[in-house]
Amino acid sequence: MNQRGRLAPTPTGFLHVGHAYTFGIAAERAAGKLVLRMEDLDITRCNPEFTAAAIEDLRWLGISWIEGPNCGGDFGPYCQSQRSDLYLLAWQQLAQQKSIYPSPQSRRDIDTAAFAPHVSAEGESVFPAAYRPNEWVVPEHPGCVPWRFRVPDGKTIEFVDKNFGLVKRIAGVDFGDFIIWRRDSLAAYELAVVVDDHYMKIDEVVRGEDLLTSTARQLLLYEALGWKSPNFFHTNLVLDCNGERLAKRLHGMTIRELRRQGVAPEKVRNNSVEGLRISQHDLPWPNK
Repeated sequence: MNQRGRLAPTPTGFLHVGHAYTFGIAAERAAGKLVLRMEDLDITRCNPEFTAAAIEDLRWLGISWIEGPNCGGDFGPYCQSQRSDLYLLAWQQLAQQKSIYPSPQSRRDIDTAAFAPHVSAEGESVFPAAYRPNEWVVPEHPGCVPWRFRVPDGKTIEFVDKNFGLVKRIAGVDFGDFIIWRRDSLAAYELAVVVDDHYMKIDEVVRGEDLLTSTARQLLLYEALGWKSPNFFHTNLVLDCNGERLAKRLHGMTIRELRRQGVAPEKVRNNSVEGLRISQHDLPWPNK
């Protein structure tokens, strides 16, 4: 494919075989033209130990990257925690357009709203339109209040995924107004990822199928910011023997533990470890 791709782990735990599978596909499709980025905005959960471990595990898997801050003659990762100025510029543009608005409501407020929020097919409480403010003053800085992107209710967002094919989501039905700036005055995941992928000139994003709806949200941000979006390839999830998706808390399926057991990197990368399987395209609604 020879496209510029990226590896974007979150350093809140050790990488597991699901990461190896996804990152392996990203490496193959980008033909080695990868950027490494640590999505470490959550300072309460991210740990430098996990950043160092992720770099070591990726190298053990045979996955390399071509770009990053120079660390002792080698390429280290970009870190979202060091890119706040770029996120703030995007926030300012969206705020001036009034594409976003301050939203002090908590998740509990939404779930217990008297007007009973609509629940999406994924079980997510869709933000009630009644909570949208009619007027607000655009400040110079977002401050310590969450900000939400106002979705165009009823708009169908379509994209052709390189694995799942045509994917459709309806704004206001499958997802509602979403957080782009957090209460702790940091950019939220949806905004930070869009800004980084834009400035890093990423051609194709490879990530798990659990982020299909997140991609629909991000496409709205690309449109609002006037940026061209990358292509997307959502991988099937790696599941355990019970059909449950993997998590970083499952110590036995971490790359670090499998390395300790002497499992070959090829088996980990190709998902040939006993007791695992790849999910099928059996979700009831990716192409809804």
